[in-house]
Amino acid sequence: MNRSLFGGGAEESETAEALVKLSDIAAGKKGECFALLCDRQRAETRDGKPYYRCQFRDLKRTATAMIWSDSSWFEVCDESWAPGQFFRLRVRYTENQYGPQIEIERIREVNDDDKADGFNPADYLPQSRFDTDRMMQELRGIVEQEISDAPLQRLVLAILDDHDADIREYPAASRNHHAYRSGFLEHVLSVTKTAVYLGHKYREYYSEMSPPLSIELIVAGAILHDIGKLIELSAEPHGADYTAPGRLIGHILLGRDMVRDYAKSTPDLNPDTLLRLEHIIVSHQNLPEWGSPVSPHTPEALLVHYADDIDAKFQMMAFALGEKLPEDAEFTSRQNPLRRAIFRGLNANHEEHS
Repeated sequence: MNRSLFGGGAEESETAEALVKLSDIAAGKKGECFALLCDRQRAETRDGKPYYRCQFRDLKRTATAMIWSDSSWFEVCDESWAPGQFFRLRVRYTENQYGPQIEIERIREVNDDDKADGFNPADYLPQSRFDTDRMMQELRGIVEQEISDAPLQRLVLAILDDHDADIREYPAASRNHHAYRSGFLEHVLSVTKTAVYLGHKYREYYSEMSPPLSIELIVAGAILHDIGKLIELSAEPHGADYTAPGRLIGHILLGRDMVRDYAKSTPDLNPDTLLRLEHIIVSHQNLPEWGSPVSPHTPEALLVHYADDIDAKFQMMAFALGEKLPEDAEFTSRQNPLRRAIFRGLNANHEEHS
């Protein structure tokens, strides 16, 4: 069995060693594991020396390896490592103020022989914990139950039908929230359910509001608020990458354009309804610094914005709390999209001295 490892361009033999999961290596300990290279960023030190910041992960842990210019791995990293590749590594795992870190002792790309040692790519590709068929069925059910405006319902269902495969497959983002397979559908369904709840609540609270709150527009806007991400992003095994239109235009305008194109095939759609739906899409991130050209100027847009915002932020917090930490750790690390340490609870020693 070929067990050679990269060694700065040379090969060295691999000693027999029990494999462990990256996420099971304790801080300060060494271990041999399989991992997916999910990110590789080149940068320079203050004195102009190049280095790479590489992130390796399994399903439960992502750890950073700093590849400095004088490292034995720098040349091979520079020439051949790419996100999406799987590697077999021997590492020393540590944790510091920058989060989980690994120091690489040996590394090589995974080969066919590793299957005999239990390597399976599917074990390293995170995906939604919810069944996609059920999610899609539930989403379509909401459309059919809540949208009685026939042209608007046809428009929403046509988009869902034409993009069914991508909606089921895509992550919701490249990294911050629901950044895994089927994360897009999970996020859209969750936002829609929250928005429907809020819509019915506030329609009852403000029954005399004129014009009345439109549950139909809330549903359509919640389902389509991120539809431009199907153009903005490209789904890759290691996660989502930005396309050229995604970088140059962004999902908000791409989504508005997609809805406009479908509206051309729905000539009986009320122009006021279309305008309000477009507004939900372009305002759903609320602030210019978050990507929206305008803030919400309709009640429906306001509710979709907050349903979207809370779903994204709550998922970030829930995942941060799922970080593998010592049982007595009172806070998570700050290495999460919210950039804050999340409180987990007082540890036993603290409670004894309080």
